[in-house]
Amino acid sequence: MKKTRVDQRFAELSKQGRKGFIAYLAAGDPCLADTVDIVLRLEDAGVDVVELGLPFSDPLADGRVNQEAATRALKAGATFDGVMACVAQIRERSQIPMIFYAYMNPLLAHGFERSMTEAAEAGIDGFLLLDLPFEEAGPYRPSLKNNGLNAIQLITPTTPDERIDRIVKRASGFIYCVSREGVTGVQDRIAEGAPALVRRIKDRTDHPVALGFGIGTPEQARDAARLADAVVVGSVIVNRFHNNPHTPEGRADAAAFVAEMVRAVKDV
Repeated sequence: MKKTRVDQRFAELSKQGRKGFIAYLAAGDPCLADTVDIVLRLEDAGVDVVELGLPFSDPLADGRVNQEAATRALKAGATFDGVMACVAQIRERSQIPMIFYAYMNPLLAHGFERSMTEAAEAGIDGFLLLDLPFEEAGPYRPSLKNNGLNAIQLITPTTPDERIDRIVKRASGFIYCVSREGVTGVQDRIAEGAPALVRRIKDRTDHPVALGFGIGTPEQARDAARLADAVVVGSVIVNRFHNNPHTPEGRADAAAFVAEMVRAVKDV
């Protein structure tokens, strides 16, 4: 499979001996036009990969902040086709690596193969499918591969070693290491079990490992970057852009906060 923008970015980071920063936001929050602006601002802030949440009414892996963001996006009219058009607009101005953080229901409703094809055509590099168990993914893997999309895999603190072995063999792009049990949302500290989990994964694969779930401060981002190849930050970024005024000045302030977190990761 041809290397995606995600593959290329992680190869560049490895060559430079630097850690990556992955930023999450819900596509369509507060609206699709603003999503284009926010992604471009994230790129300017130094973000390496953007993880776009595909809006869904029942995002079970998400905490309150990201659930509310998905609800706002749906109320603002973020349809599947609208999100694809949004991605295409971003691609007219940027080649920043982008993946979809998605649940299966909307993809199946649209037609899974069709969803993969349209996402690839719009300019998406891969999918993180939150509610597709590894054991049930067989029928869907060819659609991702045939469309040149990375299959980002989740590994959690409860994943046994033998299952990690199977998961990493099917993964591409990077491994998403969930730092703790539960849903997304800012926490007071990095979970105690995160270092051991990252080591368990890295002992079994050469894929980059990104650590996420609960990272909300530059200090936490720095601590996570010392453990993994990349850091995923979501809820605190979603909140910062939501709570700031939806003006150029408000967006600039939110982007400056992200840039501070990025610097913390890059300084490791």
